[in-house]
Amino acid sequence: MDKWTPPLRKRKKVTSATSLDPGLLNSDIAPSENPASAIIDVPAVEVPELTEQEISDRLLLERKVERAFFEAGKALTELRDRRLYRSTHKTFEEYCRDRFGHSRQQSNYLIAAAGVYENLTTIGCQNVANENLTTNGSQILPTSERQVRPMTKLEPQEQQEVWLTAVELAGGKVPSARIVTDVVQRIMERTKVPNTSIRFS
Repeated sequence: MDKWTPPLRKRKKVTSATSLDPGLLNSDIAPSENPASAIIDVPAVEVPELTEQEISDRLLLERKVERAFFEAGKALTELRDRRLYRSTHKTFEEYCRDRFGHSRQQSNYLIAAAGVYENLTTIGCQNVANENLTTNGSQILPTSERQVRPMTKLEPQEQQEVWLTAVELAGGKVPSARIVTDVVQRIMERTKVPNTSIRFS
């Protein structure tokens, strides 16, 4: 009669370095008394510097990314103002929802943000080539609609003041939407008109 053997069970995979077959160890690993603390030699990979052409291409592409919301807002403004949606849609809202998958409010945010962005490009940048206005050595500009949204209801001069303060608070870098919102709130509180209405008893 055949001897009964228990069913095979899956063994747990052992990951300890001590359980490895010495023949399977990589030759780049220095021998050590404790294999778990072996030293692995990793050859350094030399990263070639960017060429002047690559640097130029990178800056151009970065500017396109940074200006994307501005370009979108400008395009939506023209689509709306010239009613270029009228052959397929009755309203701009329906057009935006069907064509771009976003609400009229989102479109309005982008349109308003483009206006603020354009205003901010005038801060001491009259001598900078118009097409290349973006985050650069001469000026830090917004890179997203959310950074600009808190400023849309302010006067142009206030927008510029808010942005310059926000950039300063961000350490000379592009400020977050949170920083911009905080600066806007401070300015709004500072410019609140006190209630001077006369009460009659």
